[in-house]
Amino acid sequence: MNAIDPRAAEKIQPELLSGETLYWAAMPNPNKIFHPDDWTAIPFSLLWGGFAIFWEASVLGYVDFDSKPARHGPLLFGLWGIPFVLLGQYIIWGRFVCDAWLKRRTYYAVTNRRVILVQQTWKRKIQFIFLEAIPSVTTEGNDPGTLWLGEKLPVMGGRRTPTRGWSRFYIDQRVPVLADIDNLHSVYRLILELREKARKESSGQ
Repeated sequence: MNAIDPRAAEKIQPELLSGETLYWAAMPNPNKIFHPDDWTAIPFSLLWGGFAIFWEASVLGYVDFDSKPARHGPLLFGLWGIPFVLLGQYIIWGRFVCDAWLKRRTYYAVTNRRVILVQQTWKRKIQFIFLEAIPSVTTEGNDPGTLWLGEKLPVMGGRRTPTRGWSRFYIDQRVPVLADIDNLHSVYRLILELREKARKESSGQ
């Protein structure tokens, strides 16, 4: 049985088209924190953040390995390092706080025509994809887990490799993502069945 969370259904309801039926609605599970890509993201974040702090401390004269009195670097160097320190703090721990904040404001739904994502932050954001337009559906994890409605993009990649943002909860990304949902495999099967039905109807079979 596919559950419909009343909180999510309330947020999704204004986006439904005429004749559109809600089959499933939910919010991300707030208890899930870490994901498989954290195995690479966390070491990178610690290296980045640690180097940024070391650089800033060196420029400000707090770190000096010789016996001479510490010297302050040029003011421009100190100012230049601040954004890197802040970015380092975000990717070390700030992104987890941001994810928790986004989770409480993110709503997912599957209807007989579309998969819909709504996010109520500083402004209301909506993303959707028609079922017959979903190229592929990839599962990640178990319960709770994540569904990628298209190619699963990495956080980091080469120059020609498409990537995504640090948070999988941003809903305006290239590939729609239903992140940290309960009953993962049930929702997965539901989307596949409805997609097949929608494709048959669109082709007139």
